[in-house]
Order: sequence, then C-alpha cells, then structure tokens
Amino acid sequence: MTAASEAMRPPSRTLLFLEGRALWELGAFVGSLPLLNSAPRGDGHPVLVLPGLIASDISTRPLRGFLKGRGYSAHGWGLGRNLGPREGIEDGMRERLLELHQRHGRKVSLIGWSLGGVFARELAKQEPQAVRQVITLGSPFAGDPRATNAWRVFEWASGQKVPERGSSRIDRLREPPPVPTTAIYSRDDGICAWQACRETAGPMADNIEIIGSHCGLGHNPAAVYAIADRLAQPEDGWKPFARDGWKRAIYQDPDRA
Repeated sequence: MTAASEAMRPPSRTLLFLEGRALWELGAFVGSLPLLNSAPRGDGHPVLVLPGLIASDISTRPLRGFLKGRGYSAHGWGLGRNLGPREGIEDGMRERLLELHQRHGRKVSLIGWSLGGVFARELAKQEPQAVRQVITLGSPFAGDPRATNAWRVFEWASGQKVPERGSSRIDRLREPPPVPTTAIYSRDDGICAWQACRETAGPMADNIEIIGSHCGLGHNPAAVYAIADRLAQPEDGWKPFARDGWKRAIYQDPDRA
C-alpha cells in the first residue's frame, strides 16, 4: 500500500456540510439541458446505471432520461435500494447485465455512482465479454474504505464490516477491469476521499475531475456532459477525454499537484 493511500482521510466536516449543493446542481442540470443537448449523440447501445449506497433507481432517473434523449437505451438496475452486497444483489446485477446484453445483442456500458461504481467495476471483471466500458462517479475503489464519511452507513445498511486496511479484498478492488474505464470525481466531494476515486491512468483508463458535490454527481452538468462524451466513444476506438478548447475552463487537470 502506498504512503498516499495510508494518509487518506475522510473529507472534512465543511465539505460534508456542503453536500447540500446537490439540490442546486439538480437545478443547474435542468437549466443546462439546452447546452447539454449539444453533447455527442449515442449509437443506441444499452447503458446500465447503478445507484449509490441507500439510493435507488429514482436517484439516477434524471441521468437516464438525459441519456435516452441522446439516443441510448438507458436502464436502472431494478433491485430497489442499494444496501450493499447483501444476499442476491451480486447475482441480480449479473443477471440484469447479461439480460440486457442478450436482449440488445450488444455490449453494455456500465455507469456506477459511488458504491454503484465499485459494483460496476467488479461486474466488468466477472463478465467482460458483456461490457463495453465502465464509468464511475465518485466511487472509492482505490483507498481505505474508512476514508469516507459513509462507512458506518455501509455497515448498517449491508450488515457487513468494511474490509480492514491492507486486506486482499481492498487490493482486488483496486485492480482495473479489462475494459475501458473512466473515473469521474471531485476534490470537493464531501462523502469520499477524492484520492480513493481515481484510476491509475493507462491505455484503457482515464480520470475526469469536475467541481461539485458527491451527492450531485449523477446530475452535475459537467459530469453529465463527460458521461455523454465517454459513451459516444467507438466501441473499438476508445480514447481518453480531451480537455481541449472550452473544456479547459470546466474540467480541472486531474494530474495537477
């Protein structure tokens, strides 16, 4: 484990308090729809969106509605509230993925918000032949599970203890899936340490940093545009996000100090 991961701490109380911005971000999303509609259109492939901890498909409805308007076949996970890896959840997600893959005859893009992104990465490792790409939104797959302000909620909801620092389970979560992967995160995240939400950049992995809250990532206009940009990548021609032109004013350099 690196010194950086050992030094990870949960976000400050100030950032946690500022999570109330999520409501403002929802309003900004609605107001930005005319601009967001300039995002690349899709090719009709299926997209499966997994909600965050204690959230349900209701939380991802704005994002899925937007993606449907851009030409994608966007779907919720259909498993109620995300209460962690309780009995039947992992099998349910896998069945949902394979059903969409078979129904559409095409690979499925996975979008996961927070814990949903951790699930999406693991799902892509289990069934890579069915997955086109993975996009995570503030998902803490790369650090100590206690470097969040929600680990006690996870234990309460799931009935399980979070893995101990240095455990093999944490090491497995860090391993990237064998498909293109994009991690969208914010240094202003009030729930998860942003350092834990970053991917190790490589030929099939990229990081996109935005400004915003954790609870608003699924409808933050900058995040939504980035999602549309990623989904529009050709299946066999994926490239990292291009921070060129006007995008430099919106998207932070993820590799800055």
